[in-house]
Amino acid sequence: MNEHQPAATAAAVVSPWNIANALTMLRIFLVPVFGWLLLREGGMEATWRWWAFGVFVVAMITDRLDGDIARAKGLITDFGKIADPIADKALTGMAFIGLSIIGHLWWWVTIVVLVREIGITVLRFVVIKHGVMPASKGGKLKTTLQAVALGLFVTPLLGFWHWIGVVVMAAAVLVTVWTGIDYVLQARRLVAGERRD
Repeated sequence: MNEHQPAATAAAVVSPWNIANALTMLRIFLVPVFGWLLLREGGMEATWRWWAFGVFVVAMITDRLDGDIARAKGLITDFGKIADPIADKALTGMAFIGLSIIGHLWWWVTIVVLVREIGITVLRFVVIKHGVMPASKGGKLKTTLQAVALGLFVTPLLGFWHWIGVVVMAAAVLVTVWTGIDYVLQARRLVAGERRD
């Protein structure tokens, strides 16, 4: 029986060269393309803004697809666990910074969101020796609100749609801060629980 165990173990190892990780890499590749389109002509040309919006939507679709495919087909890898959140933060980070550069989003919003995102990422690494922090309950809501708000801000639409974007962005910032506080509390409980043990 033992002679068959190495083969079974080898078969269980998932290669990082798979469709889910390919979609993640595509998203990373699209980040500079999106940034270039958004910043073209100072963000004042509607045509380039629509192109930037199109690339942003495609990138967000790959974000949904790579996770669904990885789970459905058993293609979850260590590479994917690291690369996927990096790709997500790179895309939304580029969107926040780019929109602030062209003057379509307040810098304080960008700073608050980026400080939260970077801070929680660092916090995860700091407490990893105590255990893994599970995803926050509001994580998916935060991601969805940010994606919708950023998408609306990237478009050159004005009037009603602009104000819808403002409302959604306000909700996104609130949920982003709330989930950040939740992660900090999780980290404290994790560390405190291990110390008690």
